[in-house]
Amino acid sequence: MALEERVYSVLIASQSEKFKTSLAPLLPETKFSPIEFAPSFSSAKKLMLERHYDLLIINTPLLDDFGTKLAIDASNEKGVATLLLIRQELYDETYSKVYRFGVFTLAKPTSPQSFRQALDWLCALREKLRKFEKTISSVEDKMQEIRIVNRAKWILIDTLKMSEEDAHYYIEKQAMDKCLSKTDIAKNIISSYK
Repeated sequence: MALEERVYSVLIASQSEKFKTSLAPLLPETKFSPIEFAPSFSSAKKLMLERHYDLLIINTPLLDDFGTKLAIDASNEKGVATLLLIRQELYDETYSKVYRFGVFTLAKPTSPQSFRQALDWLCALREKLRKFEKTISSVEDKMQEIRIVNRAKWILIDTLKMSEEDAHYYIEKQAMDKCLSKTDIAKNIISSYK
């Protein structure tokens, strides 16, 4: 089984120009694109409202906030794999605030090798999140189908005085006879009796 190559969109929140420059060789375009930068909490939030990012890297502190709120918000709301870079002396305190939200932390200064490993962790987490998103989407789709079929059954029960079992059987039989899904039959019933 061949490995699928993914390209991850990245938002880097950092007020440091030196940090941006030092990251360039660690983020090849073949794996990370687009890469956008924000110097502050507010500019990063604005960019995140405009598009979804796979990875968020926060080099603390930001211009208008330390960065933990952005990390927690992104991990909770957006399903973004997040890395928070913190000075060594603040590591334990910050880690204890953010780890339960799924935010990765890395003490700085750090080596290029440690940063590459952290990027690998972020990518692995993003793939796990992607699987959960697919599962959630599938469950939501199935729930919507069930709601539509149930609505059609209740229309048959109310208007044609069928029992619930007869309404269910009717929808299944129509689906088989017409080679359509139960959802399509239910939608036809709903539109017929509006």
